[in-house]
Amino acid sequence: MKQSTARLFAIVAMVILGIPTILAFVNEGVMGFPNAITFSWASIQIYLDLVIAIVMVMVWMFRDAKKIGRNPWPWIAAAFVVGCFSPLAYLATRNAEEV
Repeated sequence: MKQSTARLFAIVAMVILGIPTILAFVNEGVMGFPNAITFSWASIQIYLDLVIAIVMVMVWMFRDAKKIGRNPWPWIAAAFVVGCFSPLAYLATRNAEEV
């Protein structure tokens, strides 16, 4: 995938994900997230699936950042707080000449 395509994808994904995230915070507040996660066994399964997916992305991000000489730790730490916004921002700020 071309770097410009990856950057565009990451920016579009952040905007698309950002809209429902903002709406959730406005309508449900911070406690809406834990309440939604523990609502049912299905919601717990979906949450665990997402945790596994973000951990796999964090492993890739760590290896990629080390390979191209970037510090991976701010991106990893941010992923624990803001989820997939961190890897998307990493992709959006990754330069083609770093490859």
